Amino acid sequence: MKALVYDGPGQIEWREHPDPKIQEDTDILLRVTSTTICGSDTHIIKGGVPDTPNGTVLGHEGVGIVEEVGAAVRNVRAGDRVLAACVSACGYCRFCTSGLYGQCLNGGWALGHHIDGLQAEFGRVPFAQNSVYKIPDELTDEQVIFLTDILATGYEVGVLRGQVTPGDTIVIVGAGPVGLSTVLTAQLFSPANIVVVDLVENRRRKALELGATHAVGPDEVHDLVAELTGGLGADVTIEAAGFPKPFELATELVRPGGRIANIGVHEEPATLHLETLWAKQITLTTGIPSALSVPSLMKAITAGTFDPTALISHRLSLSDMEKGYDIFKNAAETDALKVVLSQ
Repeated sequence: MKALVYDGPGQIEWREHPDPKIQEDTDILLRVTSTTICGSDTHIIKGGVPDTPNGTVLGHEGVGIVEEVGAAVRNVRAGDRVLAACVSACGYCRFCTSGLYGQCLNGGWALGHHIDGLQAEFGRVPFAQNSVYKIPDELTDEQVIFLTDILATGYEVGVLRGQVTPGDTIVIVGAGPVGLSTVLTAQLFSPANIVVVDLVENRRRKALELGATHAVGPDEVHDLVAELTGGLGADVTIEAAGFPKPFELATELVRPGGRIANIGVHEEPATLHLETLWAKQITLTTGIPSALSVPSLMKAITAGTFDPTALISHRLSLSDMEKGYDIFKNAAETDALKVVLSQ
């Protein structure tokens, strides 16, 4: 088969790679019909995830047709159309039994990280019982592909862990794909104000299109939040950029008793200013998704509550994977959000 192979920092190639095989009774083999590129993939390529072995097929977001199932798999069968979550969950370890699938001791973020992923013509998905979801016939690949990661991440790690409630003023720092996914899913809880902060005008404009009430640059946001909240600060701030300054901005904007939800993938230290936060009784959460929200989010998409396809900026053939990476990593010039690649 053909696959996008990581050969070390700065080195990827779309080339022939051994076909995947069933290794455990809990595996399935998937013929990938659609996949996409994530910021986490670019972190790997930059050397920011050093435990990814050279020779690994990248990609942890995939939709496709089940080709073969292991003997223990009962929830899907050959011919089913499924999406594979970005985290693989054994279902029986200390963390899985607590619903923390992202921390699974036997899986977690495995695809495209510790084992071959789904930026390929075929892929092996471990622990299929807890890691894949059947797709209703009425939904297209494009409508569900982002449930594999960014929609689940924005919703679970941002909206749910941030405890967004009706009437809240929330601030989302960073209007990349995950930040914009948070804009979409936050609306399920009817906040009064969704303020998006980003340096890039096109992304601020996109945030408004997707339902943000305000979209501003970092220099404007303090005054805006003070005006919206009577000087108290935001009920919830969600950091979705993964850099020190956006994180520190999120801590500055939260009100006493408020919540800060960190989504961003950080490669360098960020300062937690406890000299100003110690008495504010804030709650700070971090994490990666479990993808347990996929069924409910899929129902919302089916009902027309929100449209994830609005996040797609580029559509390419699977064989154009290297071109897709060039587009994605040069987003300032290409206006890339999500690049979807399909067979």
